[in-house]
Amino acid sequence: MLTRVFSAAVQGVEATEVEVEVNTGAGNPVVIVVGLPDAAVRESKDRVTTAIVNSGLRWPRERTTINLAPADIKKEGPSFDLPIAVGMVASAERAELSRLERCYVVGELALTGEIRPIKGALPIAVEARARGKKAVILPAANAAEASIVEGIEVYGVKNLREAYEFLARKIDLPPASADASQLLESTSSAEVDFSEVKGQHQVKRAIEVAIAGSHNLLLIGPPGSGKSMLAKRIPTIMPAMTLDEAIETTKIHSVCGLLDEKNAFVARRPFRAPHHTISDIGLLGGSTNPTPGEVSVAHNGVLFLDELPEFKRSTLEVMRQPLEDGKVTISRAAGTMTFPAGFVLIAAMNPCPCGFFGDPQRECRCSPAQIERYRNRISGPLLDRIDIHVEAPAVAFKELSGGGSGETSAAIRERVLRCREIQKRRFSDHGKTPANARMGHSQIKKFCVLDAASTEMLRHAMEDLHLSARAYDRILKVSRTIADLAESEAITADHIGEAIQYRSLDRRLWV
Repeated sequence: MLTRVFSAAVQGVEATEVEVEVNTGAGNPVVIVVGLPDAAVRESKDRVTTAIVNSGLRWPRERTTINLAPADIKKEGPSFDLPIAVGMVASAERAELSRLERCYVVGELALTGEIRPIKGALPIAVEARARGKKAVILPAANAAEASIVEGIEVYGVKNLREAYEFLARKIDLPPASADASQLLESTSSAEVDFSEVKGQHQVKRAIEVAIAGSHNLLLIGPPGSGKSMLAKRIPTIMPAMTLDEAIETTKIHSVCGLLDEKNAFVARRPFRAPHHTISDIGLLGGSTNPTPGEVSVAHNGVLFLDELPEFKRSTLEVMRQPLEDGKVTISRAAGTMTFPAGFVLIAAMNPCPCGFFGDPQRECRCSPAQIERYRNRISGPLLDRIDIHVEAPAVAFKELSGGGSGETSAAIRERVLRCREIQKRRFSDHGKTPANARMGHSQIKKFCVLDAASTEMLRHAMEDLHLSARAYDRILKVSRTIADLAESEAITADHIGEAIQYRSLDRRLWV
């Protein structure tokens, strides 16, 4: 008897339909799995047969061939356990399960027959809807995550017997439900706020400019000056995620296995802070079968790299493509994958190895050669891709002990939102350019027109600081954002002057 069960394989951050064909016939009672399975899928026959027996169900005591089609796609992971088990039981019972034609079935089986959670439930539900399926049957722990997808029923099952009896119409299960829009609206307020940060008014201004135009930012200051504290509060001034952004981000987190029943939907912008010992693959993504790295997990949010010079130079250099293109392409023998990587980079570093170069209160013990080697760990091309460099000096005791609080995140966010709205109107007829930082050359030429005074000021800065052509573009983009924050249509010399201040640590000082 031949039984067909529809399932899906996750490739990158998307899913592809897989048809599980279970055929039983005369011959020795052996189970054969074909269709380019990996080791985990090949081993599923032992898990599945044991789970079927422990669930009080029958499995075919004859030759059983399981084909995973299409055969040219590599099948990975244990998520095919449940569809294989359902197909084997249906063949043994000679049962026609009418529900199988209209749904996807995915899940990992324990030897007891319990169903364990899987990765990539959200992309699988999206693929099921795109293929015209009506329902998805998956582990109960993944039901909340998959139910975000509208237009498809999601049934969470706890064990193999429950899944089979539901498909055989012996029992009914209520579909899981979730309202993604309501989840976005009901997101509780952040636990941190910019009002808690004492002093650092210039740094806060630079952060506001960076987030208003989606510019990358580098903070330079001694230990204890509040660089990490400031960075952790940056998501609180970013615009709330749209539904499309939230679903796109949740798909990435789902594939990476970062979701659970309590946190099944990414409603806040991600904040990722990998340690400086991270590998190239951990940061960019990869492995034998390409999976997303930290730059993709931070998509639509913030990637914070503390102690930037401590990262391996090769690791930092791989970030040049995602910083420029907002995506990362990884090629391996198993195939080529492109992952989204539209994040805002916030980096932090000390001015020297000991951290006290230029500090008026503490003496720096580093030699000029040590400082030069330390700073040269960051290449000029990478530095060019960071729009804003700002110093974060140590906070004086008077500011720390002051009783007043700083400006709240909500007040800063209001200005950021107004600035983003200006950019949205500006780029409404120019494709998907969402912010000033991502303007192309033609858009810079059109929207960053300078008067004579501004042009002369920028010319002097280019010559005196030996800035690169890319730095020239960055200054224009940042000055456009500063003008937008001031709700000025024209870019003035004041806007150019402030933008130039944010390029003080450029190649002349670093190479």
